[in-house]
Order: sequence, then structure tokens, then C-alpha cells
Amino acid sequence: MEQLVETLSIDLEQERKDILKKYRRLLRTAKPFLKDNDAKLIKKAFYTSVEAHKDMRRRSGEPYIYHPLAVAQIVVEEIGLGTTGIVSALLHDVVEDTDMRIEDIDRLFGKKVAKIIDGLTKISGRFEYGTSQQAENFRKMLLTLSDDVRVILVKLADRLHNMRTLDSMPRDKQLKIASETIFIYAPLAHRLGLYSIKSELEELYLKYTEPQEYRAISRKLRETKSSRDRFISKFTEPIAEDLEKAGLNYIIKGRPKSIYSIWNKMRKQNKPFEEIYDLFAIRIVLESPQEGDREKALCWQAYSIVTDHYKPNPDRLKDFLSTPRANGYQSLHSTVMSKSGQWVEVQIRTSRMDEIAEKGYAAHWKYKGNDTKVRGNIEQWISQVRETLETGSGDKTAAIEFLDEFRTNLFNEEVFVFTPKGELKVLQSGATALDFAFDIHSEVGVHCMAAKVGGILVPISYVLSNGDQIEIITSNKQKPTEDWLRIVRTSKARARIKDFLKEDNKRYETDGRQLVEKKLKVLGIELTAEVVNQLRAFFESKTAADFFYKIGKGYIQLDELKRFKRDKEAKERKAVTTAVIPPVEGADGKAYTKLLKNLHGDRVDSDTLLIGDDMDKIDYKLAPCCNPIAGDDVFGFVTINEGIKIHRTTCPNAAELMSKHGNRIIKAKWESNKDEAFLAGLYISGTDRVGLINDVTRIISNELHINMRGLTIDTKDGVFNGDIRLYVQDTRHLDILISKLEQVEGVYNVQRFDTNLTGSV
Repeated sequence: MEQLVETLSIDLEQERKDILKKYRRLLRTAKPFLKDNDAKLIKKAFYTSVEAHKDMRRRSGEPYIYHPLAVAQIVVEEIGLGTTGIVSALLHDVVEDTDMRIEDIDRLFGKKVAKIIDGLTKISGRFEYGTSQQAENFRKMLLTLSDDVRVILVKLADRLHNMRTLDSMPRDKQLKIASETIFIYAPLAHRLGLYSIKSELEELYLKYTEPQEYRAISRKLRETKSSRDRFISKFTEPIAEDLEKAGLNYIIKGRPKSIYSIWNKMRKQNKPFEEIYDLFAIRIVLESPQEGDREKALCWQAYSIVTDHYKPNPDRLKDFLSTPRANGYQSLHSTVMSKSGQWVEVQIRTSRMDEIAEKGYAAHWKYKGNDTKVRGNIEQWISQVRETLETGSGDKTAAIEFLDEFRTNLFNEEVFVFTPKGELKVLQSGATALDFAFDIHSEVGVHCMAAKVGGILVPISYVLSNGDQIEIITSNKQKPTEDWLRIVRTSKARARIKDFLKEDNKRYETDGRQLVEKKLKVLGIELTAEVVNQLRAFFESKTAADFFYKIGKGYIQLDELKRFKRDKEAKERKAVTTAVIPPVEGADGKAYTKLLKNLHGDRVDSDTLLIGDDMDKIDYKLAPCCNPIAGDDVFGFVTINEGIKIHRTTCPNAAELMSKHGNRIIKAKWESNKDEAFLAGLYISGTDRVGLINDVTRIISNELHINMRGLTIDTKDGVFNGDIRLYVQDTRHLDILISKLEQVEGVYNVQRFDTNLTGSV
């Protein structure tokens, strides 16, 4: 016992030394820009955090204080924030996880830090059913964005460290956190110009969701490093000589594309690693006085030197010098043909631009006073986010709708257009004349009936192009319709149109409710809150108000309620004969997990749905969007009115389901010993020859005795592409088939694909 105490005290002493070591490293990194009492304030925040978290440990067993220290290190070293950001990072969890209150933070560290901590603290309490808690938390956190962008920057640092330390989490938690990261945090980092962080978040997502593919690409990158280095050296040699002759100070970097971007390209182009040729990019970083025009001139001079040696692709030149992205990103991108016949992407920028490209929004504070247009673009985007948040509707699905629209805007490029007086307006790519009208003013948008572009009359659906000069034509008789929602792309326009329609449509909603109430009374059904939810789900309406509106407008006929009654009675009969929990709006995984534990008793995996064994006890089905087969890594998703659906963890919908509805996810694994057949799809390609189809079908039918559902082969100029739909027992069975097909003469590629990407989730 004494020895145990002694060992423990040694460990605690070592931990204390490690904590101080991390703290001193943080101070050393921050030292160059600390002023006055900054060091004292950071020290005060550090000891406050140490005291608050003194009895807490992370799942890995480490002292909890390691986490805020690591977040603070990321904030200063990788994002470039100053003292306020460091203090906020050190304290970011104290209000959520300890007895400290926002008032205590305000008293000790001031209102600015308190506001940031308040934005970072998760919102507690229950939310209306029909909304996602994660989405609502994120929406409320973003409310502070327009006041202080450091809220989001610290949150991204927090998420990055959580992803870096995901090893200690159980598999289901890894999938949920990784999915939420790829769904919202990586796009947000992209939008704020934090490209290094965005790339690392994407790679860590892949590492935990597709570990085998991540390791395979990583290994192949290591194996091809020496040949890549030789190519880069040979490619850059003549460019470097001419840059030297021109008297330019420069650094040339040859960097491989991220594992995630390579994986994404392999998946989208349906090609193996060996056929992805643009595995790297060349970046030329020039030293320059901080003068806008001088910087641009140097970049174009370097571009001229590059194109003296290599022929550029005219369709791949992107000038982000004159028109920076909304996040302030500036660079000159070109794709040129190397002597070996390989396309190479070349990026040219100054050191100032490079730092902004790596550290995004935060780096702008270092260059205050310069590039007001660049900073203005960022402020404009933040202003748009603020407007979207403030004008969002208050119905039950507002949070999820906001998250969907916000996310779709994050990756969008910009389009640059002008008013009749020559004022520059920056909208997202794909925006229409109607979006432009709402961007000028809500009243202009509401009464917009047409537009003129270059003096030519165009409809409100006209898609804007760079350089367009637009004049909006209005009419007092014009008013928004539901079709307008299909025309606009920007969140601002969509929110304004929805607000107008909401007021205009209240009458139809009221009429619809009265009609439904009368009809259900005739059918012997009382219009309770539960029945309203069932109606909404049955008629595939987003909200109850949406359902009543469709009835009031006549889009849904009242006689359809008879069909609803029949379906309702059938489900009630089934519920009597099975132990399933009736699907209800807002159902979450906890209720099902509790039921599973009751069914499974004291087993270790009692909280896990056993696919096959639990079929008679729990209502579940395989999701048609990804068609999982025995052996796939899967999870269960609690739907609103269809019980549980089993999805593959690599399902196209997995990231969205886990990030927006994490509370409705349950663990699942294959346990069936029955001989079952699962539908799977294989993509096959190669060079055509006589007898090829016969060889393929012989392996499938005769050797492996697999039943085919369909076979489609298309040949052109000696090359064939096709897909096969067939029934297999499990993933091992499928792997054997793929291996045998790859050995057929002429077959070059065999890959599994999801047999129904358009299926419901």
C-alpha cells in the first residue's frame, strides 16, 4: 500500500512538471507580442483553470488541464490570436464543467473574455422536439460571431485538439465527433481561411471513419516521396534560376495534396491512387514590402517566369490577387504542363498573403491598416451571418434549417458584380438577379420583377457572372411566391422570402387545421399533438404548420386522411404483437438503448443492437441509401416513424445524421448466424475482348454460386465499363468475389458501390 502511494505521488509530481512545462512553452510562443500586464493576465487565467479543473481527468487518464493548455497553444501558435484569445482558450471549459459562473469570469477577466466564454459554453436545457440540440447549440454560439470572431476561432482550436486526441474515445463517440467535424467545423475553418486547420480536421476525420483507406494512402505517399521529390526538384530548378536572376527573394515549396483530398478525388473519379496525377502542388512565396500594388506586380512577374518554362492551361488561371475571397485569401493559381507531360498546380503569393492563407482571419490583425477591401469582405460575410441568425424563423425546425443553409454557403466561391453606380457587390457563386435585389434592400427584393444586365432585360432567375452590372426593375404589384425559394441561393434572400410567405400563408394554415379537425372527427380520430406529429411524418411535411398549409392550399386532399387512418391502425396492431417502442417525434437512442439492455440482460454489449438476433424484438430495417451487408461497420439511426434504420458508417448520409441527430444514434453490429442474402453493387472496368462477359458470369454463378440481380456492360472503342448487382452473404464473401474478378484477363478495376444512393434515410 505504501509503495502504491509512493508511485502515485511520483506520477502526480511528474504531471505537475509537465503542466508547468506546457505553460512555459505557451508563454514563450506568445512572448513576441505580449504587452504591459499581458503575461500576468495569462498566468492568472492559467492558475484559475488549474484550480477549477484540479480533480478532473480526460478519458485518456491525463489531467484535464492538458486540454485547455493545448487549445491555448493552438490559438497562439497555429491561429495567431493574442492575449484575449489565449485567456479565453485557457478558461473555455470552466463555466460548462465546473462551479464557476460567467459572472465570475466577468469580475476576474473583464467583459470581453466573459462574452467569448459565454459563446463557447454549451447551451444547457431541453429544446423543442423537432430541432437538433447540436444545431441549436451551434446557432446560439454563432450569435456571438458578429461581436467577436474569436469565439469561433477558439472553438475551432478546441475541436482540433479533441480530434487530435480522439484515440481514447470509444468507436461510436469517434464516429459522432468526426462526423460533426466534417459536416460543419471543417467547412467553417475553410470559410475563415484556416486552411491548415481545415486540412488537418479533414484528415483526422478520414483517419477515424476510413482507417484502412487512410493508412493505405498514407503508405503510398511515403513510398512515392523520393520520386516526387526528384520531380519537384527538376521542375523547380529553371524557375529558381530565373527568380534569382530577377533579384527576387523567394521560397519554393513542393507539398503533397492532403490524404483527404486524394481520397475524395479517388472516390469521385472512381480511380485508384496510381491514376491520381495531381498529387502535389508547387507554391512560390515571395518576400515583398507591404504595398498592395507592388505585391501584385511581383506575383505577376513570377507567373511570367513560370510560363516562360511551362505552358499554362488558360482555363485554370485563377486571380485571387485583384478579387480576394471573402475570407481574405489572396494568391495566383495556375496549372502548367511539365516536360514529362504531367499537369502541375502552381500557387504564387507573397509572405504576407501566405500567412493569411495559413492563419486566416486572425492574421489580418497583424496587418491592420492594409487591405481594407480584404477585411471588408470578411466583415461583410460576418454581417450576412448575423442577418441570417437574426431573421431566422422561430418554428421548430429553424435550427436545422439554419445549419443546412449556413453549411451550404461555407464552401461556395464568390461572384463579383456591380450596381448601376459602379459599387462592387460580392455574392456567393450561383447567386441570381433576385439575390442581388435582396442584397441591396429587402423592399427592393420583395418587389423585384426583372433586371437589366448590360442594358439587356433578364428574368429574376438570371445567374450572375463576374463583372455583371445589374439594374433591378421593381413593381408595387409584385410579391414573393414559393417558387422564389427555388431561384435564390443566398441565406439573406431565402430568410426574407420565408418571412414574407409565413405572414401570407397563415390564413391557409388556419383553414387547413380546421378542415383536418373536422375530417378526423368523422373518421373517429381526435386531433392530439401526437396525431399531428404522425400526420406530419406520414405526409412528409417538415413541420405541422407546413402540413396544415398544404391541406389549406389543396396540395393534399382531405380524402388522403383515410389512407393515414389505415396506416395508423396497422402500426398499432403491429405494436401490440412486438416489444418495439412506438416511433414518436423526437425519439432518441436512449429509449432504444434502455430497451436493449432489458432484453440482453448483463451482457457486455447489452446496449448494442444485434442485427439478425434482435429482429423479432426490435423494429429495424437496412437503409436503402447504402445497403449495408453483414460484416460492414454499421450504426443504427432512430427514425421518426419507421423504427430503426441500419446504415454503414461510410454511408453518404452518415456525417449528416451523426452531426445533426447524434442523440438518435445507437450502436449496432452483425450477429446473425442465418444464411441471408444482401444486395451489393460492383463497378467493373477494363479492356474488352471476346468471352469476357462469359468469364465474369462464370465466376459469379458457377464458382461462387452467387445470384445476380442485374448486369449492365457498356463497351466503346475497346474499353468496357459496367455494374453488377448481386446478392452476397457478407463482406468476406464480397471480398472473395472482388479478388477473383480482378484476376480475370482484361479486368483492371473492381469496386463496390452503393446500390441506391437516392434511397431514404
